[in-house]
Amino acid sequence: MSQPRSIAVIDIGKTNAKVVLIDAASRQQIAAHSTPNSVRRDGPYPHADVERLWGFITDSLGTLQKAHGVDGISITTHGATAALMAGEQLAMPVLDYEFAGPDETAADYGAARPDFAESLSPRLPNGLNLGAQIFWQSRTQAEPFAKVTAILTYPQYWAWRLTGVLASEVTSLGCHTDLWAPAKGNFSSLVAREGWTSLFPPVRPAASVLGPITRAVAAATGLAATTPVTCGIHDSNASLLPHLGTHEEPFTILSTGTWAIAMTVGGDTRQLDATRDSLANVDAYGRAVPTARFMAGREFDLLAPGAVVPTEADIDAVISGDVQALPSFTPGVGPYPDATGRWTVDPATLSPGQRTAAVSLYLALVTRTCLDLCGLGRQIIIEGPLARNALFAAALAELTGVPVQASGDATGTSLGASMLFGGAAGAAGGTVIAALQHPGFGAYAARWRGRLSQD
Repeated sequence: MSQPRSIAVIDIGKTNAKVVLIDAASRQQIAAHSTPNSVRRDGPYPHADVERLWGFITDSLGTLQKAHGVDGISITTHGATAALMAGEQLAMPVLDYEFAGPDETAADYGAARPDFAESLSPRLPNGLNLGAQIFWQSRTQAEPFAKVTAILTYPQYWAWRLTGVLASEVTSLGCHTDLWAPAKGNFSSLVAREGWTSLFPPVRPAASVLGPITRAVAAATGLAATTPVTCGIHDSNASLLPHLGTHEEPFTILSTGTWAIAMTVGGDTRQLDATRDSLANVDAYGRAVPTARFMAGREFDLLAPGAVVPTEADIDAVISGDVQALPSFTPGVGPYPDATGRWTVDPATLSPGQRTAAVSLYLALVTRTCLDLCGLGRQIIIEGPLARNALFAAALAELTGVPVQASGDATGTSLGASMLFGGAAGAAGGTVIAALQHPGFGAYAARWRGRLSQD
């Protein structure tokens, strides 16, 4: 099969869902459609509105086909999500990982889950461990769970809807799920212990073509019935894929969106701390990649509403005035999971520019802490929205002392997902960031760390 030229990437993030058309030859985005990824509150628990998303996906594919033509479809989604199937239907709704329900069975799950040494997956709150979700569903939704015939991680659910083919895939199985054992490249002891082994379809490579779209999808979208669909990939690993084999190891990819996820390829997993939200992701080739993360996008939106680009005067006022945000404003996750977020000044007294500057510096300082856990690469490449935050990138360059590059990829995931169809390695062009030059920033960062050490 020749490589498709125009590739539609279905990119379902926690906050927004997109369908992006990528030109495989130029690696440029041709067009994009987006919609909020809303959570439904009806039914047995908060859950993804998969039917609304499906309508958005098919409508977007149809529009892109009419305007540009679509030669292939690739899929990337957030992690910690699975569809429990009963034949051709969902056995129960696709659970929202921010729902606290799985904490109800935390004690029993804690006794059942594998050790960190086996899974390289820390115990996380709510449903952030996919194994905890499935465990909770099996106990509290026993009747529908008894009808489950297949468990599909989220990219593979959408691949099934497009092709009718069931598959599992390692990047989604290996992202803090407790379901995968990276060292042995197979399911963890939890899966066998709970009797779930037969529910997971065969593992297929992310880049494998599961098949063409179904006749129903072809009719709904106008796409050719032969349009191929890849198995799909976890979104952080989609950001990682273009860089594999192109940089001297170790190097760090910082994938940003709702989460900032630092992944150090060629790093040492022995430095990971299970109590501080550091873990191993599994890349598209099945290799463990030391990772640390926090909810940077969520915190930025919370702390800097009405964000504007800060001026030099704004930055100076924040650094000279010791205006600091201290973690964590999303409790239970990140390198400071037990800390309570606070400001050193009343943020209501700050101008929008000052507030944006303070939050950007805060995110850079937390990111630097993450790099102590997953390892600091010889260079850092920032993907996604934070690549457009010049102050964040400049502060990170100063804090790390290594080259920092802001990727030119508009979404941070679309290029990598499109590369599941092949093509030479190498990321979209980016911008090398100059380190922040402010005489007071070193002392500012030291005071930030000092305040945390006193807590």
